[in-house]
Amino acid sequence: MVPADSESEDGTRTRLVGLATQRGVSLSALSALIGRNTTYLQQFVRKGSPRKLEENDRRTLAEFFGVPETDLGASPRGGVITAGQGASRGVKPTRSMAAEWADIPRLPLGASAGPGTLPAEEIPSGRLRFNHRWLKGQGLEPAMLSVIEVEGDSMEPTLRDGDEILVDRTPRPLRAGIHVIRLDDVLLVKRLESGPGGTVRIISDNPAYPRLERSLNEVELVGRVVWKGGRL
Repeated sequence: MVPADSESEDGTRTRLVGLATQRGVSLSALSALIGRNTTYLQQFVRKGSPRKLEENDRRTLAEFFGVPETDLGASPRGGVITAGQGASRGVKPTRSMAAEWADIPRLPLGASAGPGTLPAEEIPSGRLRFNHRWLKGQGLEPAMLSVIEVEGDSMEPTLRDGDEILVDRTPRPLRAGIHVIRLDDVLLVKRLESGPGGTVRIISDNPAYPRLERSLNEVELVGRVVWKGGRL
C-alpha cells in the first residue's frame, strides 16, 4: 500500500505541473520567482527533492496561481480561507488575502554596458520587491522578471555603471527599446532598432561607442529592460 502522504505529495507535483502548463510558465521561471536556482522545481517534480515545498515557497506559488495553498500540499486549517478559496461558498476574497508584493530575483549576471562580460551561472543572489499592482499595470508577469546590475558606461547617460534594471523575459516580437542580449556569447545591455533585410541595429547611448548592425539570428534576445534604479 502507498502511504497517504506519498499520494498527497505526488498530487502536489501533478497539480504544480498542471498550473504551470495552464499559465504557460516554465518550472525554471517559477523557481526564479521563489528565489531558488532554476532547476529547483524540476528536481521537486521529477526527483521528489525536496519532498515538500517550504511554506514560503508554497505561499508565493499559490498567490501567483490564485489557488489555495492546500492545492500545493498545505494541510487544511479549520476556518481559514486562503487566496482562491471560498468561491463555492459565496465568500469573496478580500484584498488582504492577495499578495501585495512580488519578490523579483536578482541575478548576478552583470549585463555589460561596456565591452561585455561572459554570462555567469543564473542563480539568484537576492531579491528586489515590487508592488503587484504596479507590475500588473505595466503588463508584467512576476515569474518572467529578473533584476540584474549594469556594468560599464556605454549606455550613459540612460544607464550608469551599478544601476539595477528590471528585465522582462516574456517572448515578444522585437521592438525598439533597451534590451539585454547575448551576442557572440557575451551578455550586453543595448538599445535595439530594426534594420533593413532582417538585421538589427545595436546602439550604445554613449556616443563614444560605435554602433553595430548584425543579422537578427545572430542576436539572442534575453529580455526587454522595463525599469531602472540606481544611485543619485
